[in-house]
Amino acid sequence: MTGAQAGGIHGVVKALPLKMIVAAALVSCGFAQGQQSAPAGVMNSAVAAVSKLGVEVVQGHFQVAVDQMNPIWKDRMAARVGGMEKLKEKLNEVPLQMVAQGISMLSFKPVGQPTSFEVWPGKKVETVNGQQVETLVYTKWLVFVPTETRFRIVRENERPLEIQSNGFQVAITDKDKSEWTFIDGSGLSISDLRSMFINLPMDIQLPKLEKKEVR
Repeated sequence: MTGAQAGGIHGVVKALPLKMIVAAALVSCGFAQGQQSAPAGVMNSAVAAVSKLGVEVVQGHFQVAVDQMNPIWKDRMAARVGGMEKLKEKLNEVPLQMVAQGISMLSFKPVGQPTSFEVWPGKKVETVNGQQVETLVYTKWLVFVPTETRFRIVRENERPLEIQSNGFQVAITDKDKSEWTFIDGSGLSISDLRSMFINLPMDIQLPKLEKKEVR
């Protein structure tokens, strides 16, 4: 569950959030190249959070997916459809549309190997030899969690279809917490993701999306 243009370069700079300006500076000075992989515990936490989300959605608790959507992405989606209330209306219509079309969700689960990235530059102050030293650090983890979702489509006078959809969730949390928010990978582009997390590697690849009939 997905810029600003002003007159000349000065308008663009003014329109950019401070975090993005700082991140761009870090990229230019090479700081963004020092990516560290998330510890196993963080990866396991992300996968477990996606698994829990899947259980809720399969049970029809779609509001959980709305509530746990990454707030930056939720704001962007709301802006695209005319506001937060419009977005909520559209998301609330999804289960009704599924029922009307004879679609039911059978399962939603994480599969395969997750991939992690450090994002959201910030500052950390430490005491070194009695002096306060400020260092630049990444403050959030971003994890690609591949998923497999199965749907059944029931059509009148026809054999029911079972569809397997392979996609991914982007799970994001502060490094000092395990409070994950999510961006659904369907319809997400690299440019969408990079516009929110500008320090992502230049050669980043999104997990593949694939749909096929299960026989």
